[in-house]
Amino acid sequence: MEPKIKETAWNPELENQILKQWEETRLYNFVPKDKNFVIDTPPPYPSGRPWHIGAAAHYSQIDMIARTARMSGNNVYFPIGIDRNGLPVELYTEKKHGIRMQETERSKFLELCRNSLDDLEAEMIQIMKSLGLSGNFDNYYRTDSEEYRILTQSTFIELWKKGIIYKATRPNNYDWVSGTTIADAEIVYQDIPTKLVYMKFKIKDSERTVIIASTRPELLCACQTVIVNPEDQRYADVIGKKIIVPVINREVTIRAHHSAQMEFGSGAVMVCSYGDQNDVALFREMKLEEIVAVGMNGLMTDAAGKYAGLKVKAARTQIIEDLKNADLVEKIDEITHRTPVSERSKIPIEIIPMEEYYVKQLDAVDKIRDIGQKIRFFPEMHKQILMNWLDSISIDWPISRRRYYGTEIPIWYCKRCSEPHVPEPGKYYRPWQENAPFAKCAKCDSTEFVGETRTFDTWMDSSVSPLFISKFGKDEEFFKKTYPATLRPQAKDIVRTWLYYTILRCDQLTGKAPWSEAWIMGYGLDEKGMKMSKSKGNVVDPLPVIQKFGADTFRFWSASEINHGYDFRCSEQKIESTRKFLSKLWNVSRFISSYPVVDNAKPTATDQWILSELDNLIKECKKGYLEYNFFVPAVAIREFTWNTFAANYIEMVKVRAYGDGVTEEEKNAAIYTLHKVLSTILLLLAPISPFITDFMWQTLYSKETIHMQTHPNPQGLEDMSKFTKDIADFNSQVWNEKKSKGLSLKDSISIAIPESLAIFAKDLIQMHKIESR
Repeated sequence: MEPKIKETAWNPELENQILKQWEETRLYNFVPKDKNFVIDTPPPYPSGRPWHIGAAAHYSQIDMIARTARMSGNNVYFPIGIDRNGLPVELYTEKKHGIRMQETERSKFLELCRNSLDDLEAEMIQIMKSLGLSGNFDNYYRTDSEEYRILTQSTFIELWKKGIIYKATRPNNYDWVSGTTIADAEIVYQDIPTKLVYMKFKIKDSERTVIIASTRPELLCACQTVIVNPEDQRYADVIGKKIIVPVINREVTIRAHHSAQMEFGSGAVMVCSYGDQNDVALFREMKLEEIVAVGMNGLMTDAAGKYAGLKVKAARTQIIEDLKNADLVEKIDEITHRTPVSERSKIPIEIIPMEEYYVKQLDAVDKIRDIGQKIRFFPEMHKQILMNWLDSISIDWPISRRRYYGTEIPIWYCKRCSEPHVPEPGKYYRPWQENAPFAKCAKCDSTEFVGETRTFDTWMDSSVSPLFISKFGKDEEFFKKTYPATLRPQAKDIVRTWLYYTILRCDQLTGKAPWSEAWIMGYGLDEKGMKMSKSKGNVVDPLPVIQKFGADTFRFWSASEINHGYDFRCSEQKIESTRKFLSKLWNVSRFISSYPVVDNAKPTATDQWILSELDNLIKECKKGYLEYNFFVPAVAIREFTWNTFAANYIEMVKVRAYGDGVTEEEKNAAIYTLHKVLSTILLLLAPISPFITDFMWQTLYSKETIHMQTHPNPQGLEDMSKFTKDIADFNSQVWNEKKSKGLSLKDSISIAIPESLAIFAKDLIQMHKIESR
């Protein structure tokens, strides 16, 4: 008979036809019901070439979650968004147009940013569609849209009125390249080679010197005290005495403090404003007067004397040279220093006192910890990232940024008395551009106002994503049905930012956790195990790979390569090798499509064996799908299809399916089982490889898409897996013996069938053309 599947091989170009069908039938439109499965999908960020191959793998697996949920009987809400706020697009725009933000008219710069984002966004949407993401692209959102920014500003206004937001001047992490404050969560630590300089500090009115080791001698001008450990007997007699800061020649007092580590350097430590967060804490505790040594432009200030105007590195080099010339250096060690670096600009941060707006978070840590404990993490080990971050929080969250492309802070200040005024929520405000929506100052009755020019930290926008998709404050009925969301899928590197800030903000605004589950993915690395980055030149663009091999090949590689939660390596060679499995599945399906579907039959022992193994496969797949770990079903389906179903069962029943020397009942049993197993494989594989499975399903089994079906359940058959190894071993034995005798597989052979396989004898005899002895 002619196979119903006409094509001799799976052609990835068919994916475009299937995509078109999904779009035309509006297959993934969402209509809320009383109970819904809501995914708080991460809105990807277009900056430069959008995405690398690891990110594409991440999003293909998020789609597997959505498809699994639908096939489990859930009403799935899978929103798609694009994150368009913040620093990366500003840096991209500056580089693209050869301009600097601060030197460009603000409206013009914002327009250039929007245009850059539009181009990058189009490619990102193309990649997501090509991957087969089953979200509703007709209504995807942008975090820089007026609607989204209204929500961000409205939530700020609500928290302002609750007293959760305040303004203060305090030392902040400062990225002088980007020109803005950054939160602790936006800092990464890198081991950077540097010099540990052992400097000679002279005690006043004494010949004695104290050696102090520091990696930042350029901050000598900001030194306000020297501390030693109170238990350090080397310095017991000098505590309280004056010591002279070398080169700067200013007197400071030696004090006792437990934070001085006796084993580091000489045990004596200079305390400057501000070398690190420990300095910040000591200045507060000791009530020291700060000296600002580094300015917002990254240059040394006038406080640095003759080093004023130098870049930090240049000042460090010069002051080391001056210390040497004055014989004030005992030695210099070349060391690797753990240095706080801006996650965005990749340069070491400075700590500078600045006036910023803060969201209170210190008093919320215990509650967020309780909420976090109740959220189910997949895998559970990544919950610890959140817990470790909560343990490290030491200050409130600075949320104001000195940038342009972001949601504006909706505040106007009285020109006379500087009193801040916050408008009513519900509109999108641009204080830097618009007149104040107030007639007069509530404090002094002045009628003149000055608008705030700063924008929000981008996480202020991103952290309300579950509120935006559920139409918080806009559609109460929709909100009730979609909030809290079910699941937050994301990468592990933004647990301490996006995941944490979302829990914090949503609890402050709703009193509820934003979701009950969090799905955390590892990093996509290059084929050598290195993290991908544009600077290293090892980023793999996913679009050409998808176009070359097809989305289903890419998606199956993603599922079968990545053990959920762990880092994974990406290589085109591995993706190409995955195509072999889909080719095998195609060939098996095409063979089976030669036979008409049989609705019911009485299975033989051979059929019962493969159906019991099919039951085991269903159980294994369900286990993986329940944990959103697609590695489990992908590997199980491949192993079963290739090595059990195709290599053994199909070969055992081919003759019976042809109807040679068997009853009609035995023939129908083989055909029924072939289709039963294949249709079940397609249903199990559908979330992972949605195109090929839908094509085969609609060709062979139904006019309705496979993605409207439910996952199969085990039939509860007697477990016959004890026979599987013996069957495979016997078949291999026969094939090897024929090969050793120079026989073809179609030739007959005389060989004894093991007694343990007697119930399969008829099929084995026909399969191998075994002659009776």
